[in-house]
Order: sequence, then C-alpha cells, then structure tokens
Amino acid sequence: MARPRGRSRAQQPGRPIIGFLGSSSSGADNAFIEHLRRGLGDAGFVEGHNLVVEYRWAEGRYDRYPEMVADLIRRKASVIATGASAPAAFAAKAATASIPIVFGVGEDPVRLGLVASLARPGGNATGVNFFTAEVAAKRLELLRELAPGTTRVAVLVNPANAWSAESTERDVQAAAPALGLQVQMLNAGTIREIDTAYASLVRERAEALVVAGDGFFNSRRVQLAMLAVRHAIPTTYSVRDYPEAGGLISYGTSFTDTFRQIGIYCGRILKGAKPADLPVLQSTKFELVINMQAARMLGIEVPPMLLARADEVIE
Repeated sequence: MARPRGRSRAQQPGRPIIGFLGSSSSGADNAFIEHLRRGLGDAGFVEGHNLVVEYRWAEGRYDRYPEMVADLIRRKASVIATGASAPAAFAAKAATASIPIVFGVGEDPVRLGLVASLARPGGNATGVNFFTAEVAAKRLELLRELAPGTTRVAVLVNPANAWSAESTERDVQAAAPALGLQVQMLNAGTIREIDTAYASLVRERAEALVVAGDGFFNSRRVQLAMLAVRHAIPTTYSVRDYPEAGGLISYGTSFTDTFRQIGIYCGRILKGAKPADLPVLQSTKFELVINMQAARMLGIEVPPMLLARADEVIE
C-alpha cells in the first residue's frame, strides 16, 4: 500500500520529530494544524526551524493507523500526536509503550484505558479530553428547541470509531425518553454509506438528525450539510466547522483550543517533561454556533432565547 501522504523531512539532522496522526486529510484540517503549530510555538518550537513534523492522514480510513504508527516509529519520532481521534490514540498506545503520546479524545480517557487517572496518567500517554460524546444529549435538547414538534430523531455514528459511536448511542438513548423522542441509529463509515444513511433516514421519516463527533464526518461536513438541506432535515453537529460549512447548528468544545494544547504538551515533552506527570486537560469552554442561512433554507425560525445563548450566529 502506498505510504500515506505527508511531509517527510526526518532526514534533516539535529531536529526532534513529532509524528502527527490525522483522521481526515490535510486540506480538511488546515485550521487545526495552524493551532497545533501555535501551541508548539508557545512551547518554543517552530516547524522547519528547530522541529520536524511528519504528517500522516487516514482520510477516514481508521484501519490505516497501525501502519502509520509503525512508519512513525521507524522514523524515530520523539513524540506521537494523535489529534482528535480515539482510534488513533489506541493505535499509538498499542504500538509503543516508550514513545510519548499526546492525544485528543472526546470520550473519558480513563474509561477508555488510555491513562490511569486524569491527574496522574501514569504511562506514556497524556493529552486533552474534549467531551464530544458526553454532550450528545445536549444536542438533542437543541433540536427540540429548533423543531419543537419533532418526535423521531436519527443519530449518525461511524462504526469504525466504536468508542464515539457507543458513547453517543448510550447518552442519546438515555436522554431521549425524557424529551419524548424516538431514536433511530444510523451507521456510516464511507462517503457512499453517508448517502445510504440519508436514504434510510428519509425512508423511515426521521424528522431531525444528530451527527456524532467523528473525524471522518468532519472531513465530509460539506456533504453532510448539503444533504441536510436537500432533504430538509434539521441537523445538529459536534463542532463549529459544520455550521461554518453550511450546517444548521453545533454545540461542543473548541477543537482549535484542543490542537493548541496538544502542541503545547508536545513541546513540553520535547523539553523533558514526562507524559506520566502531565495531567490530562479537560475542555471547559463549550460553544453554540448557529447558521441562520441554513435555518432559513430549512424553514426554521430560530427562537430568540436560543439566539441569545449562541456564542456565534453566522449570517
């Protein structure tokens, strides 16, 4: 299989190497990478000056991670950064017990088994927990505010990202009865499967959709936003990238801050800090973003109280 695309400057001597595992593609994650570089800069490292970054992009194919990690180990990466992806974090953790790992995950990293505790990770991994799955119930509530007559809601998950899919399903199923909602679970792990899932959603007459947090879905955010408008399905998402791409509404933590913190931790480790001693950071800022053009195209009148709570309204 051809080596995943990425920059390859490991041959330059005297510079530490960070191996970065991205869940989607370089184009889709450009903004996040800039914040990773800012975090590295905060720690005193500048890519191309006193640091080499080897990028590897899964492009939604999470089965590529083991090969990517093996390649980064062969290239003697000093730190492996896994971006916002539990599958990438697991692949790195399974491959090495000695190379430091800095992860970003949306689920509880203690429950996932990545660290012993948040305060004292205890192994070769630490990072950021950004609570993507845990706020799925909140996104259900937002849908009810936007479409109060809704009774049937579909939830789109990626089975290849089992940790996110299971957490999202668990939280949504627990929250749905109190909101008077029936839930239909849909799976998609490829572009074609996204189209198939929407066909099923329409066939089963779901009235709204929750898209689970997932790197592959994020890379297909334009496709997801267009399908939502085409089928007139009010949809809520995990991060602001979706309403910026034409989606209706998002609620979740800031990925840009997550990537900056990953960069800072990578820099601290390069300076001698041990992952075991760096506490897992938990995101504290949640942002609500609404795209008013998408609301108008869907025929939705956004309640003034909801608009007042929004951190950003995209016109």
